[in-house]
Amino acid sequence: MARSNLPSLLLLPSPPEPANQATLGAAYRPSLEMALENIKDDSRSSTLIVAVAVPFLSGPSQESKRFAWPDAQSLLAGLYTIVAVLCEKLHIGTDVDGGPGTVDTRIVLLDHDRNRWFPDFLPIIEPNNTVLVDLPSFAAAYHPWNCVFHVQSEAGTHLKNIYLKFAQTVQKIADEQLVAVDGGPIVHLGSASGTVTPSHIIHIPTTLHKTVCLGGTFDYLHPGHKLLLTAGALLLDVPTPLSGPPCEYIIGITGDELLRNKKYAEYVQPWDERARSVINFLASILDLSRDGWEEKMGPEIQEKDGDFQATFRNDSIVVQCVRIHDAFGPTVERQDIECLVVSGETRSGGKAVNDKRTAQGWLPLETFEVDVLSADEAVAEMAAAQVGSAAAAPTENFDAKISSTEIRRQRAEAAASKAAPTAATISS
Repeated sequence: MARSNLPSLLLLPSPPEPANQATLGAAYRPSLEMALENIKDDSRSSTLIVAVAVPFLSGPSQESKRFAWPDAQSLLAGLYTIVAVLCEKLHIGTDVDGGPGTVDTRIVLLDHDRNRWFPDFLPIIEPNNTVLVDLPSFAAAYHPWNCVFHVQSEAGTHLKNIYLKFAQTVQKIADEQLVAVDGGPIVHLGSASGTVTPSHIIHIPTTLHKTVCLGGTFDYLHPGHKLLLTAGALLLDVPTPLSGPPCEYIIGITGDELLRNKKYAEYVQPWDERARSVINFLASILDLSRDGWEEKMGPEIQEKDGDFQATFRNDSIVVQCVRIHDAFGPTVERQDIECLVVSGETRSGGKAVNDKRTAQGWLPLETFEVDVLSADEAVAEMAAAQVGSAAAAPTENFDAKISSTEIRRQRAEAAASKAAPTAATISS
C-alpha cells in the first residue's frame, strides 16, 4: 500500500480550561492549519485523523467508565467549527471522498491523563463501556500513517513521545513521517494553588444507552454530519466482550424519493452511497483491530435494500443504517429505542417523535442536543485567522457553506464548466 494514500495523524494535547470557541481557536488553529496545508494534494483526496488527548473518563473499572457527554460534544463542535473555517480559508473541500484537493478531517477523542503511570509500554487494546479509548489502545489499533503531526510545545512533545513508545511496537514510523506543527497557547485557569478542575468533572456523568438513534440525509458527509454522528456514538453503552448483547446505533437516512425537490437534486448521492459513507466514517471511532487498516480500508457491511449493517469491537457494537420515508423512521416502530440525538435545527422533530411515542403508549426518548456549527462563532474564527486581510464573509454566507447544498452547487458548477467548451466546439 502506497504510504501517500494512507491517512495522516495530528496529535493534539488537552484543550484549554475553560474550553470555549475563542480559547480552542487560539490553542488549536495554528496546528490544524499547518496540518491541512501540508496534506492537501491537488491530485487526490486526503484524510486527516485529529486525535485529542483529554482525561475524560472516570470510574473504578473498565466496565464502569463514565464521562460528561455535554463537554465531549461541545469540544467536538468547537474543533469541527475551526476545521470548517480553516478549510474555507484555504479553499479545501471537507466532504468524505470529495475528490482531488479535499481533506476529510475526522476527530477522535482519546482518554489520556498525562499524569497516569503506565507499568510498561506494550500497546494493549483495552475497550471499556464507552467508545472512548486510551492512548495505548489507540496506538495499537490506528495505523499505519502517512504523516504524524505533533505540536511544538511542552505538552505536545510529551504526547508525541509517549505515543511513539506505544506505537513503535506495532508499526514502523520513520523520522521523515514526523512533522512538527505550530501550537497556540493552552491556558488553564485554575485555583490560586495552580490546581485545575477539568470541566468534565464539574458536570454530572451522563447515563449511556444500549440503543441510540438519530436521522438525517447525510448527503456528502461534511463537518456538521461528522459532529452529529460522533456525538451520537459517544452515548453508546458498549458491553465488554461476551458480557451481554451488543449496543445498537440506529441511523435513519432519508430515502431518495424525499430528496427530489432539494436544490441541485440531480447531484444528491444515492441512498446506498450515503449509507456506506456513514458506516465508513463511524469506523474511524468504533473500529479497534490490531491489524489497523494495512490490509482492510473500511468495515465489512451487510447490505440489504434500505438496511445496511456493520459490527465493531468483536460484535459489541452494531451500526444499522435504515432508509426512512418520513420524519419518524424507526423511533415509532421500535419501542426499545432509548434515546434520540438531535441538533438545534432538528429539535422540533425530536419533540414530534416523542409526542407520537406518547400517543402510542410508549415512553418518550431521552433527547440529547448536539451543538450546531455556529455561523457567528465561525465568522469570528475566520476574522481572527485573517487579521490584516479582507473581512470575513457575512454570517449568512458562511452558514450556507457548511452544507450539503453548497457541495452540490459546487459540483453542478464544475460539471457546467466542463460541458461549456464541448458545447462551444459543437456550435462552431
